[in-house]
Amino acid sequence: MWSTVGSAFKLTLRHLSPVQMLLYASFVSIIVLFIILVIQKKLPILMASGRHSILHSALNGLLNPFLFYIVLFYSYDLLLTQEAMVINFTWPLPLTLLSILILKQKIGWKSIMAIIISFSGIVIIITKGDLLSLKFANPPGVILALSSTIIWSVFWIVNIRDKRDEVVKLFLNFLFGFIYILITASIMDILAWPSWPAVAGIIYIGTFEMGIAYVLWLMGLQLSSTTAKVSNLLFIAPFISLILINVVVGEKILWTTFAGLAFITVGLIIQRKSG
Repeated sequence: MWSTVGSAFKLTLRHLSPVQMLLYASFVSIIVLFIILVIQKKLPILMASGRHSILHSALNGLLNPFLFYIVLFYSYDLLLTQEAMVINFTWPLPLTLLSILILKQKIGWKSIMAIIISFSGIVIIITKGDLLSLKFANPPGVILALSSTIIWSVFWIVNIRDKRDEVVKLFLNFLFGFIYILITASIMDILAWPSWPAVAGIIYIGTFEMGIAYVLWLMGLQLSSTTAKVSNLLFIAPFISLILINVVVGEKILWTTFAGLAFITVGLIIQRKSG
């Protein structure tokens, strides 16, 4: 599911602005997550949420979906789909660095080597192989894509200390996030009924990227004997995504994207094994 969303983002952004796409998709995700809560019989847990839980979700909703997806969608709007997707895939790197700063975790030489290798892959992608000149094709888009990985990492660190039910947390996060996005869209005066091609895109994104995929991921983590067995499967996602970007979006996949992704993947594997 997560392999398809890069293509879905780009196709839907042809009809909507990033803020509009997030507004409508997050509304769909709220409905989907509420239905899942009903199916899982977790409404009593939701209703029992206290003031502290609500405040926590208000903060988390500001990070994700509000800030994370706005920044991510704007990066997709400015960059090639393949570039935005692969750069966003590097979020474990800032997560490692922030864990050192915030959680006071120690880092070994393997982790340092992993960061250098993965960062080299990012440079290959954003310079399109012209490493000596270090000319970025779209600096604002690159900055936004890298910023999205930092926002996601901060959200992950904040969320890991929250021991509430994961689906309940997710629903409340998106509920608050939707409120922030609605206020933003109202201020920007961009509230309008989307076209039918856009409706198809936002239903898909809201249902899968922001709904079912999250829940299946959490269930997979719970059912697996170790987190590594499940999380290692994430390395499949960008490669499938590149195929779909080529077939569905019609983007020619650059050799630098493959080369950069190879570096990034090797770095992330080293990082995973060193952790």
